[in-house]
Amino acid sequence: MRRIQHIIPFLILSLLAVVPARMSAQINTVQMMRIGQNMMHFGDYELAIQCFNRVIESKPRTERAYLYRAIALLNLDDYTGAEADASRAIELNPFITDSYEVRGVARQNLGKFKDAVSDYDKALDLLRDNKNLLFNKALAQEAAGDPEGALSTFDHIVATSPSYDNAYIGRAKVKLALADTVSALSDLDRAISLNKNLPNAYILRAAVSIGSSRDFKSALDDTDAAIKLLPQMPGLYINRAYLRYNLDDYFGAMSDYDYAITLDPTDPTAYFNRGLLRAEVADNDKAIADFSTVLRIDPDDVRSLYNRAMLYRATRNYSGAIADINKVIEAFPEMSAPVFFRFEIYDEMGNRTNAMRDYDKAMALAKKERADFDAGRYAAAPNGTQTGRTPAAGSDTSAGDAEASGNSPEENAEIFANRFSLLLTADNELQTEGEYNNKSIRGKVQDYNVSIRMQQPFMLSFYSSPTELAPTTYFMQEIESLNLTRALRMLVQIVNNEPALDSPDIMQRHFDSIEYYNSYLATHQPRAVDYFGRGMDHLMLRNYEAAAEDMTRAIELAPDFTLAYFARANARTRMLQLASGGDGGESYQEHTARLRGIFSDYDKVSEYAPRAPFPYYNKGILYAEAGDLEAALKEFSRAIELKEDFGEAYYNRGFVQFKAGNRSGGTADLSRAGQLGITQSYNLLKRMK
Repeated sequence: MRRIQHIIPFLILSLLAVVPARMSAQINTVQMMRIGQNMMHFGDYELAIQCFNRVIESKPRTERAYLYRAIALLNLDDYTGAEADASRAIELNPFITDSYEVRGVARQNLGKFKDAVSDYDKALDLLRDNKNLLFNKALAQEAAGDPEGALSTFDHIVATSPSYDNAYIGRAKVKLALADTVSALSDLDRAISLNKNLPNAYILRAAVSIGSSRDFKSALDDTDAAIKLLPQMPGLYINRAYLRYNLDDYFGAMSDYDYAITLDPTDPTAYFNRGLLRAEVADNDKAIADFSTVLRIDPDDVRSLYNRAMLYRATRNYSGAIADINKVIEAFPEMSAPVFFRFEIYDEMGNRTNAMRDYDKAMALAKKERADFDAGRYAAAPNGTQTGRTPAAGSDTSAGDAEASGNSPEENAEIFANRFSLLLTADNELQTEGEYNNKSIRGKVQDYNVSIRMQQPFMLSFYSSPTELAPTTYFMQEIESLNLTRALRMLVQIVNNEPALDSPDIMQRHFDSIEYYNSYLATHQPRAVDYFGRGMDHLMLRNYEAAAEDMTRAIELAPDFTLAYFARANARTRMLQLASGGDGGESYQEHTARLRGIFSDYDKVSEYAPRAPFPYYNKGILYAEAGDLEAALKEFSRAIELKEDFGEAYYNRGFVQFKAGNRSGGTADLSRAGQLGITQSYNLLKRMK
């Protein structure tokens, strides 16, 4: 079954303002719920579950704790657990639409398609024409073997939401399954007219062009469009090679096979096809190497065994040819063609005894094939001859068909060879993602992500996630000076690849640290650094409101505390992201006020730390996200002036340059970013060509 995948960032509720509370036996469930939700938003699902566990232990009838835990479990592919938690949420409160939707998604992934349809119907009782719920219902109906029902649901979506591009793709797939090619093609055309960034629409339309009319040129154009959107998907290059070959572009086809192998050295399809092309131009040694690679990946690949046997015969490696064709005969013991091929090898070797034995056996098998065919008893060749790969569209690749006509062994051998020498294509169709009504339930984008985003902002943290290309964190003098005082319980770092907290022990460490600061501040004269330290603990626990409050207290005691301004801006930025993604959203005035506060904090950082590039970089991201590209370019440029090797700033400035239409400037910046270790630059450069 096709699996719906998803990331569930968070569900925003109108919760009470949080005052930092002491951890005790009686936990603050409101605060714990908020921390869990924030952790889900930023991908810390395991620890979010720990938070919801605590809420449930304290208040076991809190239905939303079960719902949120179900959402976190979905992200961890624990569909059984998610179904159970969603069911418990429904028992406690049957009027929350999200619970039915979450359970429907879980059941769909468990293969309980009819139950999933039932859940979507219950949610639709409350949200009758919701396009996302209807879309998921249609997918479940299709998977349940009800194409007519799925088609009816897609028709309803298109009627009520005519600009919903994914509905046309979903309906086209159902129509193709019902052999309504013309109407399916019309839907794909409509989807692309609404959104030109739909790789699946191009992939499906290319398949229709090949299968219905052998229109290789149109299929090539659509495949080119899909490659621009998914430049790292090796199967697309395999299929484009097939199209180029059919359009007599041998060198283009060979280039695509080479690149597909570069992207995925373990995919046998590209090696097999490249081997066929090399054999066609008598580059026998390299062709043998390609088929040998396929056989290392899949030792039972009969096609590669047969083709390598032919090449071994051509290069007079008769022992190798005999060994390979013996395995083919084992796979097809009732067929005359491979036995006749072995007769020819023995005949060339001068082994008359074995040659005549095989000739007699091939003739006997051919007579039996003819008799079976005449009597209508002919059985197709055994399954598995294609080792899971998809034959070229429009071709007939059943090896058994070679025998169905009752030809002579010689004729059957030629047909058999032809059937085993067809180029293969890859199945590139992307999984159809679920579309979720609640913004907290979002479909996970494919590994081949169509959307491209800027590099992340820099944050203060106690943790880092170094990579091979960026093994250390960045330097900031103010951080170095603070760490040298040893006034904090952990060392502060500045990172833009902050890792998720990966264990309950780490989470508990910060709860304990908050408890320590609570006790200390209650019995000592408050210091700015103590509020800063507690605020950093809250920041690590994703309790951004409490973090911002503590940073404000630190600033009140020390108005020139540079890092407190930076940390407060970090916390406020996360709060802005949470508010922007919530179901209710916020007003333009509220959003603008939040932005002003963040910019003000970063301006203070620049005032007290004029050589620090990070506040300019972070402001550039905020301006770009707000659509003010000119201001964003100015901020990124200032960051680069202060740090000439700032790869992330070059990347983001290049991203904005492309967005603003300055291709030459964007190309130069991305090239420089790539040189500085930002490897995503090359993917973006390829997309923009």
